[in-house]
Amino acid sequence: MTPETAAPPVIPTEPLTPAPHQGFAIRIVGAAAFAHLLNDMIQAVLPAVYPMFKSEFSLTFGQIGIIGLVYQVTASLLQPWVGMYTDKRPLPYLLPSGMIATFVGIALMAMATSYEMLLIAAAIVGIGSATFHPEASRVARMASGGRFGTAQSTFQVGGNTGSAIGPLLAAVIVIPHGQRAIAWFMLAAALAITVLFRLTDWTVQHGQAKMKSLAKSHGVGLSRGKVIQAIAVIAVLMFAKFVYIASFTNYFTFYLIERFGLSVQQSQMYLFIFLASVALGTFIGGPVGDRIGRKAVIWISFLGVAPFALALPYANLMGTAVLAVVIGLVMSSAFAALVVYAQEAVPGRVGMVSGLMFGLMFGIGGIGAAGLGNLADVHGIVWVYHFTSYLPLLGLATAFLPKTTMH
Repeated sequence: MTPETAAPPVIPTEPLTPAPHQGFAIRIVGAAAFAHLLNDMIQAVLPAVYPMFKSEFSLTFGQIGIIGLVYQVTASLLQPWVGMYTDKRPLPYLLPSGMIATFVGIALMAMATSYEMLLIAAAIVGIGSATFHPEASRVARMASGGRFGTAQSTFQVGGNTGSAIGPLLAAVIVIPHGQRAIAWFMLAAALAITVLFRLTDWTVQHGQAKMKSLAKSHGVGLSRGKVIQAIAVIAVLMFAKFVYIASFTNYFTFYLIERFGLSVQQSQMYLFIFLASVALGTFIGGPVGDRIGRKAVIWISFLGVAPFALALPYANLMGTAVLAVVIGLVMSSAFAALVVYAQEAVPGRVGMVSGLMFGLMFGIGGIGAAGLGNLADVHGIVWVYHFTSYLPLLGLATAFLPKTTMH
């Protein structure tokens, strides 16, 4: 503790104190979360306008799938490599540079006159996302003041919120006015660039010193064998979480339409409610993890949601709505805990770990969506929800997570 703790208001950019619950730079974490909202809102526009592209360019479902694959590959596979490189050679201005790439990708998408141009635009938007996530997550950790879970969940809830409102804005702005209206989202990218330049200035002045101070007081990580074990368990947990979440984000509307005869508009409102509960659960999970430990949150997230997941395929419409909200709240609480656990397991490699975790999220989500779609073609969408209801039981793998020095 420093002698200034009794002083009047603490300004976030004052020199760090070693106390874990001081120095939480709310304006910096909040700015990173806001940039995450803008980034993921833009990313969510792409799948929302697939039907328009299919019609305007006379594309097949296979060609639409290729657009999604190009985006997912660049967005997911590049992230850990970006993080690994910047762990060793910090490039603070890479953060706004990545958003500039997104700006360019959106412009190309709005002006594209061929399928090939759409693919190039999707790849550039994916590169922007791959650059953004590991670096912005690093900034959130720098500004955490030791409250890593709170900072990570605040950062992540920005992305969840952006993902939820992106399709709604696309429906209002793009669908009625056509492809050129995608250019309006360049304004969101420009705003994000401005925010990220300000974050970069803070990082250059204060961030690295904060990160070094936090690293000194938060353990030595796991041995190589334990790290491999931890990564294997995390991969299983990420698979269970994001394949199950993908069944909602991609197919919940189809399930509701087929099972209960809802209209498209009605089903989309249920999806929005689910996504909002995911955002809230993500936000709650971080602070809870700071208090009771990462593994405890992971246990609660998976096994706590299992009874509700197993009951969902048998519920009526009202029960389905209630269960979906509970599932979104509880299941989503684990992501911040998983990210922070991995960062604690491999201290000093924040960029690589963040990139790996966000890359896994993108990759597993994309592959899971494709696999579930194929299963739905063969067995029907209702069968898929019976099948995925067992996925949270894979949370039993949490028992094999090695204990870190923090929890």
